[in-house]
Amino acid sequence: MASSKYKRDKRGYYNTRVWDGTYVDGKKRYVYIRSSKSSKDLEKKVAELNANIANRNVTRSSNISLHEYATGWLSVYKAGSSDNTKVMYQNCIDKHIAKIKVPLHLLSRAQYITLLNITEGSRTKQIIQMTMRQILKSAVKDKLITPAVMEEILNDVPKVKYKSSEKRALYEYEKNAIKNVILPPKEQAFLFLLYGCGLRRGEALALTRFDVNLNRREISVNKAVAFPKNDPILKGTKNGVNRVVPIPDSIFPTVQSYIKSLRGSNLFPMGSDNYMSKSSYVKMWSRITKALGEVSDQPINGLTAHIFRHNYCSSLCYKIPEISINKIAELLGDDPRMVVDVYNHEILGKEKPTETISNALAL
Repeated sequence: MASSKYKRDKRGYYNTRVWDGTYVDGKKRYVYIRSSKSSKDLEKKVAELNANIANRNVTRSSNISLHEYATGWLSVYKAGSSDNTKVMYQNCIDKHIAKIKVPLHLLSRAQYITLLNITEGSRTKQIIQMTMRQILKSAVKDKLITPAVMEEILNDVPKVKYKSSEKRALYEYEKNAIKNVILPPKEQAFLFLLYGCGLRRGEALALTRFDVNLNRREISVNKAVAFPKNDPILKGTKNGVNRVVPIPDSIFPTVQSYIKSLRGSNLFPMGSDNYMSKSSYVKMWSRITKALGEVSDQPINGLTAHIFRHNYCSSLCYKIPEISINKIAELLGDDPRMVVDVYNHEILGKEKPTETISNALAL
């Protein structure tokens, strides 16, 4: 006859200690299970608990609020995100998610939908949906809510549709204005570097004279300035990709003259030689766009530094196959797939399949 797995103790109970699937201070948390009936009954209870753990149906007791958990989630699980991404999450949590004032485990689908309903702007609603989904998934892993609760909250809530503004190149009248505008040396150099080198705003603001090789007519892009608030911080390039970009002949004399006139090391300093703050940048860009508008035959509205980057990529795409997609991506510090995904219409617009096939297969 097979022996029983568990033995009866002095008080007449069969008992054992089982991990409940959670951790306390990094250590497994165990619970005691007992049965007054038999070893087999205790085995059944242990099996049921293990099945619940496997199905993530076990949670640990906590009265932490949704806002408190979301704040902790950001500081722990999103610590490696970019500064701009962390600012986006922080604003979402403090300005919107904080409006739901309940313990995390009492959050309901109705409260979530109400938050979306009282929020204005499709993009903001989209960010709330994205953030809430990540927070609730994390709460499931931390055993604070069950998967069933998460699904009950998120399921059947219509996904907010948001279409970002079209990524466009410069209009012809904007290009003409760039050609004709006369600006102070610092602003002229900044404008020309955006136009001729496809730099992101933060990459241009972070440049020093040591990043520019006038003999080889090249710029080394290896850092960027970011604005979590108003004060600038120095960080690496997006995706951590450093690159070398040639300076086109059309802008080289202006860039060369400006760099040789500098007293400090930063190309676009604020004050003596500090990196430019966000408010200083906004004022500078306002002066640049105002000057462009004064020499343009059409109003210039909504012009951003990033439009110059799209113009750079679009212009190069029209030169395929003289330049490859891989090389364009390298110059942008991006992935070739991004170039294809974002600028495929530029590439397709250049194709002449009938003419190409005829020439390729001519006898």
